[in-house]
Amino acid sequence: MRHIRWLTLILVVGMLMVPSAVRADIAPPSFPPGFNPGPEIEGTQVRMMAETVVIDVLGNTPSSGSLGRAKVTADFTMRNVGDAAESMAVRFPISSNNGFGEYPEIKDLQIFVNNQSVATRRISEVDPMWGSDSVPWAEFKGNFPPNADVNIRVTYMLEGMGEYPYVAFFYIFHTGAGWQGTIGSADLIVRLPYEVNPHNVIFDDEIGWSSTTPGGVIDGREVRWHFEDFEPEQSNDFQLSLVMPTAWQKVLDEQSNVQKNPNDGEAWGRLGKIYKEIQFYRRGFRAGASGDELYQLSIDAYEKAIALKPDDALWHAGLADLLAVHAYYEDFAYAEATLDKLRAMQEINRALELAPNDPKVKEIAEKIYFLFIDAVEQTEGGYIFFWLTATPELPMPTLATLEPTSTPPVTTPPLATATVVPEKEAIPTSTPPTAKNPLCGSVLFIPLVLMALIGRKRKHSGL
Repeated sequence: MRHIRWLTLILVVGMLMVPSAVRADIAPPSFPPGFNPGPEIEGTQVRMMAETVVIDVLGNTPSSGSLGRAKVTADFTMRNVGDAAESMAVRFPISSNNGFGEYPEIKDLQIFVNNQSVATRRISEVDPMWGSDSVPWAEFKGNFPPNADVNIRVTYMLEGMGEYPYVAFFYIFHTGAGWQGTIGSADLIVRLPYEVNPHNVIFDDEIGWSSTTPGGVIDGREVRWHFEDFEPEQSNDFQLSLVMPTAWQKVLDEQSNVQKNPNDGEAWGRLGKIYKEIQFYRRGFRAGASGDELYQLSIDAYEKAIALKPDDALWHAGLADLLAVHAYYEDFAYAEATLDKLRAMQEINRALELAPNDPKVKEIAEKIYFLFIDAVEQTEGGYIFFWLTATPELPMPTLATLEPTSTPPVTTPPLATATVVPEKEAIPTSTPPTAKNPLCGSVLFIPLVLMALIGRKRKHSGL
């Protein structure tokens, strides 16, 4: 048994030798974002005076691998500010490389000019996201008389990108940079099929492949951004990160279940589980106030399930899993997590007492065993949790923790309300954003890890 464990540890240490982002070591396949239309010619006197883009996120998505879909309706008011009429092709991309050499396209494209449907033709131009490859674009003929407004409406279906339980939507402003001057004003509205809050829209953290554009204002089921007189540059392109609608619907369903039946332990357990799912990334967890709130909501729901069903091993194991994984990543962020580790071991130990042969309980017990190698020992008969037989060194309370404090309730994230586009870095076009939790491996760190493992005593002292 020992040689299997040491082989596993060596493999884990070997993985640390390859630097990687915490949240995702490779971005999921992307889908073409929404795009602003652009002119066929340079030096046009036609200006985009105003645009309103509505991204209407759908509640139901097909089961064929879709993480989320939205219907986009984009209205543009164009004005020829010159003295001569202009006639030109208006074009925008309908595809982009998804990062894996594939070229998915937006669906159900329709274009209207002054309320009249117009036909489009398919052309090939450079991929605006990658700056290489030829991808399909759609273009149509536009006539712009001097000093007159021309109204253009574009509608299509937009596919989100990501991985369970998160999805991101993008809208590209910079493809409209060829029009005269700046964009006069722009309103971008995201509409969800339920009330928006900081738990289902991620305002305060990156999810590995997107980071919500700051400045949004929550209004019921909508989040609104307003920009005035701004340059359609790549740094101003729009990003939105949110919990998949199908995942958030599970939250709403279980919240409704516990409200109707507050003594239903199974419903409380399911609620704790879905809170846990939307709090964790593939590696790491949601940072910021909303992530902390979800973590506590998950703990509270699991505790309620255990109080109502104290002999249900699965809810003890589920809580142990939540606490252990969160504590494991807190360690990498140099945060104090001793109490969560201890509670995790208590809960998984109780689950093993209740159902020692349950596959899920055994799976979570094995995970905790590998997460905390100095606190757990595997034997032929199960596991020995040394922290449950010897007192671990617990953190001493500080004056700050002894003094009563009050925390104001959080209703909406601290979002900017200015109408000018906030300054932010350009969206990378080839690699996902660097994650915040310091899990990236370092080759210089490996000898220290190996020395620590080799020098560790075979008899545990009970951390």
